[in-house]
Amino acid sequence: MGTLVVILLIAAVVSLAVGARALSPAEVWRGLFAVPDSDQRLTEIRLIVRTVRLPRTVLAIAAGTALGVGGALIQGYTRNPIADTGLLGVNSGASFAVVSVIAVFGFANPFQYVWFAFAGAAVAGVVVFGLASIGRGAGNPLTLALAGQGITVFLMAMTTAVALSDQDSLNALRFWNAGSVAGVGFDVIGPVTAFIAVGLVPALITLPALNLLNLGADVARALGVNIALSRTIGIVAITLLAGAATAACGPIAFLGLMVAHLARYLTGPDYRWLVPYAGLLGAVVLLVCDMVGRVVVRPGELDAGVVVALIGAPFFAVLVWRGKFKNA
Repeated sequence: MGTLVVILLIAAVVSLAVGARALSPAEVWRGLFAVPDSDQRLTEIRLIVRTVRLPRTVLAIAAGTALGVGGALIQGYTRNPIADTGLLGVNSGASFAVVSVIAVFGFANPFQYVWFAFAGAAVAGVVVFGLASIGRGAGNPLTLALAGQGITVFLMAMTTAVALSDQDSLNALRFWNAGSVAGVGFDVIGPVTAFIAVGLVPALITLPALNLLNLGADVARALGVNIALSRTIGIVAITLLAGAATAACGPIAFLGLMVAHLARYLTGPDYRWLVPYAGLLGAVVLLVCDMVGRVVVRPGELDAGVVVALIGAPFFAVLVWRGKFKNA
């Protein structure tokens, strides 16, 4: 884990230097800590580092951590190796909330609509969990997956209907749906990071119970695990983590899926280690993908979500192919 922390720190420093205008380590240092003076060049460097690159670096670390932890948790609670945080409908819930408030209120600033995005993600997660908790299949991971897919399809249809009826909503959705850590200030990052920190607490508390749940419900119950309570706490944690990250960055597909498997490869099936590793790997991967997006199409940029999807889609295909091959 120490190695991953060092890699993350190095990636964060490099993130402050990489972009349309490359900066040296000395310039990054001056941009962060130098006292303002009349030097026009120093003023420009400070603006680049503090206003543009530092916020996106912090957001990439926070959102990557949240999506990594959320991805590992959702795979554990559903016992589905190809599950992602979008399974709970948080992405579609946030998208629907964004286009709705833009269409109704005309919001244009991320600080205005990010709270509605978080609320939409949270409500979608609660509805999915509620639907999966009633009826004959209550508590079944398959029921949760089916409920999540049903709500996702419904909300995607509603989002499309609203977006097509309002040009401003459509433009905002096109930008927001790409998944980007750019263009968000600390006025948004601060509260979002606080929600992520709150979500990490129940996520880490339930890890011993999650290990027992993966031995089977009967075994976990015999060992004293309150299955309903454990799953409820886990779903709340996933909703907080994925909802906050999605609200700030937009939907970033495949990240949680990828890093959960990478973490499992490094640590084995013990969730007490797997989940923290997944969080660190999520931060590293999102940060690196953001940096790659800045340099591959200079002077333009590719959004981090696009770069993650370009890597994650083949990764997902390989997982499915290997699963079919093993079952053949």
